Amino acid sequence: MKKEKNPDLVSNRSDEVSLKKLSKRLTELEQENKRLKKTKSKALRRFKKDKEIKLYSAELIKLQETLEHEKRRMIILFEGRDAAGKGGAILRITHFMNERHYRVVALGRPTEDQRTQWFFQKYVVQFPRGGEIVIFDRSWYNRAMVEPVFGFCTEQEHQNFIQGVAGFERDLVRQGTILIKLYFSVSQAEQAKRFEIRKVNPLKKWKLSEVDLQAQDRWDEFTRMKYQMLRYSHTTDSPWTIIRADNKHMARVNAMKVILNSMDYAGRNEQLDYKLDADTVVSGSQEIERMGAELIRQGKFSN
Repeated sequence: MKKEKNPDLVSNRSDEVSLKKLSKRLTELEQENKRLKKTKSKALRRFKKDKEIKLYSAELIKLQETLEHEKRRMIILFEGRDAAGKGGAILRITHFMNERHYRVVALGRPTEDQRTQWFFQKYVVQFPRGGEIVIFDRSWYNRAMVEPVFGFCTEQEHQNFIQGVAGFERDLVRQGTILIKLYFSVSQAEQAKRFEIRKVNPLKKWKLSEVDLQAQDRWDEFTRMKYQMLRYSHTTDSPWTIIRADNKHMARVNAMKVILNSMDYAGRNEQLDYKLDADTVVSGSQEIERMGAELIRQGKFSN
C-alpha cells in the first residue's frame, strides 16, 4: 500500500527552503547596498577633489596671464624620491593651463657633447622666455642626489655642484626669474606600496625602472644626500618647500597653492583659501632642523 506524504511536513520543508532563499537574497541585497554606498561615497570624494583642483586651476590660468602680460619668467622644480608623486602632480597642475605658455621638461641621460659642457648648460637652454613657465620634472638637482648615490658622477663633479648651485640660482633670481623649488617627500612604507602597484598594474608598469628597484635598498643613502642638499641649497634667494606626499590629493592642492602664493597676479579670487596645510607643507629650514635633530638624538634619520 502506497504511503501518503504528510502535507504538513511538505509544507514545512517548502517554507524552510523559501526562508533560506529569502535570507540569502537579503544578504545579497545588503552586500549590494554596501557596495553601492561605497561606490557613491568614493565618487562623491572624487567629485569634491576634482572640484577643488579646478578652483585652483582657474587661478593658475590668471597667474599665467599676468606672467604673459608682464613678460616675466617662472621656473618650477619638482624634485623628490621615486614614486613620490611628482609626475601626477605636474599632470594635475598643468591640466587646464594654457599650453602656449608653459613647458614640462624631463631630460634624459646627458649626451656625449653635454658631458663635456658646463654642467648647467643643458638646463639653461630650456629656460623660459618672457611670459612662460618651465616645469622641470627633475632638474639640475640630479647631481645632488641620484647621480652621486648611483655613481653617475665623480666626487669632484658633485663637489663642484655643491659649491656652485647657490650662486647659479642667486643670479637667476636676481635677473628676474621666479624660481620655485618643490621637494616631494614620501615615506618608505608608502614608496614600497606604490612600487608594488607598479609591478602588477599594466598601466603603471612602464614607470618601474632599474633605479626604482634599488630605491628601497638605498633609502638611507638618499636620505643622507637629501639632508646635505637642503643644507647647501636652501637659501633666502631660492628656498626649498617640502611637500609631504603620502596623500596625493593634499600634495597636489598644496603645490598649487605654493605656486599661486609666489607672486601677485590680476583677478585673484580672494574667496579661496590659500593657506598651506601645516601637515603637508614645511619650509626647507624646518626640514633641515627636524632632520638635524633626528641625527643628534638617534644617530640616524627616520624613515
